[in-house]
Amino acid sequence: MLGRYDNFPENIHRIDTFTSSLPVRKTQDRIIQTLYDMNKKAIVSDEVDLQALRDCTVVFEAGVAEARSFNYLDETEMSKLQRAIKKEPLPIIDIFLAACYHKKKGEKKSPLKFDYFFFRTVFGKELLEVQVYHERGPRYVSPADLVGFIINKLNMMQSKKVLKAVAD
Repeated sequence: MLGRYDNFPENIHRIDTFTSSLPVRKTQDRIIQTLYDMNKKAIVSDEVDLQALRDCTVVFEAGVAEARSFNYLDETEMSKLQRAIKKEPLPIIDIFLAACYHKKKGEKKSPLKFDYFFFRTVFGKELLEVQVYHERGPRYVSPADLVGFIINKLNMMQSKKVLKAVAD
């Protein structure tokens, strides 16, 4: 099933809930667009609020679930998802996200270990729940910082803040 990973982990490391001022279709479209825009772009560690690493860059690689695997979120996959969402919003979109770190040493960049995350985005009428599971890696970026970074990127695409955290 498009958007849903059959083997999503049961032990979740982080859950955040947000209210959305957009319809579910538009929220889903914005999430997919944000992840697509982040793919393969070098981001300075300060933008992601990496406490463990300074003077490094992070490159994210995102994939969207389809039954038992994840498809890299390229232009073709994004179009496929957008067509499916246009027909009917998906109740869940599962995402695999790899965070690839590179430390700067003068002119050279040396790769460090990667972090691998699973995200489950669950959509309600005006709510978005984000569940995060850290699969493996040194956890240079925390699940909380990663969710905050993605939500901030999504909100920056809009003229007003569309996703707001629900207080616990």
